Amino acid sequence: MAGRWAGTLRHLCLLLALIVLSSAKKSVDEEKPAWAKKNIRDYNDADVERLLDQWDEDEDPLPDDELPEHLRPQPKVQFDPSNIGDPEQLLKMTKKGRTLMMFVQVKDELSSDEAEEMTRLWQSSLFNNHIQAERYMVDERRAIFMFKDGAQAWEAKDFLLEQKDLKECSMESKVFHGYFTPEGKKEREEAHARKREAKKSKKNKRKTEL
Repeated sequence: MAGRWAGTLRHLCLLLALIVLSSAKKSVDEEKPAWAKKNIRDYNDADVERLLDQWDEDEDPLPDDELPEHLRPQPKVQFDPSNIGDPEQLLKMTKKGRTLMMFVQVKDELSSDEAEEMTRLWQSSLFNNHIQAERYMVDERRAIFMFKDGAQAWEAKDFLLEQKDLKECSMESKVFHGYFTPEGKKEREEAHARKREAKKSKKNKRKTEL
């Protein structure tokens, strides 16, 4: 088995060597480096590493959306004066293209099987609205929804809060209660009050400018 693997590795190294050496960058003096002049059968581990490094140098860089998430550039946030006083909207923009995790909990009266079915239906509804979310049950009545594009989590949150079997969902260290719970009803009324106040403030500002 070991002999077969060694033979496969040697053939792979040979293939890489032929490809890389045929397209490798020439040295300043138009001569190959000393290690590249060696017979492929005489290559050691260090020579193979040099081949792989040269191969990486000649590859085209990956597009931003194909890079590992920690290497992607931060999304550019366009300043919108209308978003002043709306930290949730600003946070949503910074999460675009970033993975975001949301905890979703159904009401206590649902069984574990009902919780599984309900969260599955919610995931399907989100998918039908072009919101991609992976779902993982982590407790009898609790699931994780994983969004590849974190900006979509806020749209998903608005949908989930409207569901009568939702107890709460949380993301970014903030808890949102379902609108069919006492806490959720209060939070909804407070949110509507803030919106009315914001509209009133904008209207007064326009009058002042005129």
